[in-house]
Amino acid sequence: MNKSICVFCGSSIGLNNTYKVIAEEFAKEIVKNDLTLVYGGGNIGLMGTISDTVINNCGKVIGVIPKFLSEKKLSNTKVTELMVVQDMHSRKATMYKISDYFVALPGGIGTIEEITEILTWRQLFLHQKPCALLNINGFFNDFVKFLNRSVSDGFMKQNHLDNLIVESDYKKIIDKLKNYTCGTEVSKF
Repeated sequence: MNKSICVFCGSSIGLNNTYKVIAEEFAKEIVKNDLTLVYGGGNIGLMGTISDTVINNCGKVIGVIPKFLSEKKLSNTKVTELMVVQDMHSRKATMYKISDYFVALPGGIGTIEEITEILTWRQLFLHQKPCALLNINGFFNDFVKFLNRSVSDGFMKQNHLDNLIVESDYKKIIDKLKNYTCGTEVSKF
């Protein structure tokens, strides 16, 4: 059975066309690597771009969308499988359960919230699945700076930050996810 990659990204395409272009290229890499795309189920923004590109290149896509967004006709109905769940919390839990890798592309506060929760679960050793930021156009530079500040000011351990892959090249990120080896150090709270 092929593995799945969960992509968190914006429901907007942003103002710089580079985000859309790289999302399309990354989607093609997902298909080339025989990965199933798991994403938020939307038909707009980078979410719509990445899912449509995977579909148009004969890849498999599982969309997970909360009922209230589905009722607003925001679902991408062309996906291989659309899972309509009760709420946002169920959406993240479902995406987590069916995914082997996690990647955040540019997006807003929802995207940051999603990848941060998965990273928190990783820090708490609830899973050991690889997590990454596709740092298109330096989008996540300030977020990474914040995480480094969290380490330097003693709010986060370096080994937890080391578990996050930060990569600007969409061609390299999947190999980094596949070759990721997690640390075995036990967390002390």
